Amino acid sequence: MAVSKPSPLRALFVEPARMVGGLWAHRELLWKFTHRAIEVRHRGSRLGALWALVNPLSMLVLYFIVFGRIYGTRFGVLPGETEFDFSLALFLGLSLFHVFTETLSASPAMITGNPNFVKKVVFPLEILPLAQVGAALFHFGAGLVLIVTGSFFGSAGLGWSLAWTPVILLPLLLLSLGFGWALAAIGVFLRDIGQVTGFVATALLFASAVMYPPDKIPAGLDWLRFNPLLQIVDLARRTVLWHEPMPWATLGYVYGMGLIVFALGAALFSLLRRSFAEVI
Repeated sequence: MAVSKPSPLRALFVEPARMVGGLWAHRELLWKFTHRAIEVRHRGSRLGALWALVNPLSMLVLYFIVFGRIYGTRFGVLPGETEFDFSLALFLGLSLFHVFTETLSASPAMITGNPNFVKKVVFPLEILPLAQVGAALFHFGAGLVLIVTGSFFGSAGLGWSLAWTPVILLPLLLLSLGFGWALAAIGVFLRDIGQVTGFVATALLFASAVMYPPDKIPAGLDWLRFNPLLQIVDLARRTVLWHEPMPWATLGYVYGMGLIVFALGAALFSLLRRSFAEVI
């Protein structure tokens, strides 16, 4: 008897929902692979996990010299903004941005780099991109310790607005995982996509107002303001560092975009996974 193919409605909604719903059942396996993703990145290095601090700090020094010193860039929100205030805001932006780009860079080879798991019918392949997001979250946590410490010495000080951090971080994780699932699935069929993500990450860095205030975007490029990464970085600076009131419309927008990308990524991964074994 021939096996009937799932209906389009089931493929688009039921299967992705079942995949996402099953993540909790695989939480122990997810923890192990997240731990492995962190270890693999720093395996063999003398500093080990300390690179989670050294790498973003080295990028911070580079961008501060170029934009803070040479170009004299300031975000212009705090009165009497100092170089330290600029550096702290820049570091927060870079830390958030790297959560996304770490997943973006690693995801295209996530499935093709683990062919043994593809051949195991019972293995939940969807946890591989999620483990990468978990590793990126670990590195952000290491940077957040420096941000909290630095806030004591900043002009705005450290306040209760720090509690907004997980609220702003959640849509970023949804975006990262959605793109992670989509790129991991597409990377099985289009291997060259891994060569493009480096350029895309660089382009997004400049398009997300990480190193300059969003009001510097010229009128002809206003469409860049719809970039959810830009809005997340700006939200974090204004609420967490500068203690401004939360703009609820903007928060709703980034959550909406995060949920859309998350759902589309889950659907695409669920649709394509049944052909992984044939291609690999």
